[in-house]
Amino acid sequence: MKKKAFIFDLDGVIVDTAKYHFLAWQKLAKNIGIDFTHKHNEQLKGVSRVRSLEIILGIGNVTATPEEKETWLIQKNEDYLEYIGNMDESEILPGVVQVLQYLKESGQPIALGSASKNARIILDKVNITSYFDAIVDGNDVTNAKPDPEVFVQAAKKLNMPAEGAVVFEDSVAGVQAANIAEMISVGIGNKAILHEAQYNFNDFTEIEITFLENLLNK
Repeated sequence: MKKKAFIFDLDGVIVDTAKYHFLAWQKLAKNIGIDFTHKHNEQLKGVSRVRSLEIILGIGNVTATPEEKETWLIQKNEDYLEYIGNMDESEILPGVVQVLQYLKESGQPIALGSASKNARIILDKVNITSYFDAIVDGNDVTNAKPDPEVFVQAAKKLNMPAEGAVVFEDSVAGVQAANIAEMISVGIGNKAILHEAQYNFNDFTEIEITFLENLLNK
């Protein structure tokens, strides 16, 4: 059987930590007198922590000193870490483990390619670190997606060519990063949003072994 690098994003692909980011931001916003809703939260998707705070302050028309902003960013991250500290295997999205198991049993090299700086903590919490031969997260890269740096690094860590690697992504920027790196992009989520991906699935329960076999024979 041929070998390919299989690279997984984390948030929204393996686990859904977006809800914890929302809760942490909402708590912070409430503390500074801003009503932050799920609708507002859409503006934060794929945005850095610093920019996210700027958006929230804009929503509430609040000005702050650099020192206040720094304090709030630290507070938000502490709250978020407290939420993810309670995660367990039940947080893994449906169908993910079956795909990881098949790839592992087939001897395929597997990497994580995530912007999250807490990726290693989360993988340990949900007990799937052992599936990954390499981990590249927000601590290892300087450029955010759609720059392909995180995926290129992941392929390099697996000693595999970037071209033809398979990337599972739930964000537009992530799909674009995979395409720029000439990797095979598999969109997980809404096809209308992720239409730039070469393949689309609503979630991993729709991915059959035959699809993975076909990818390996490409």
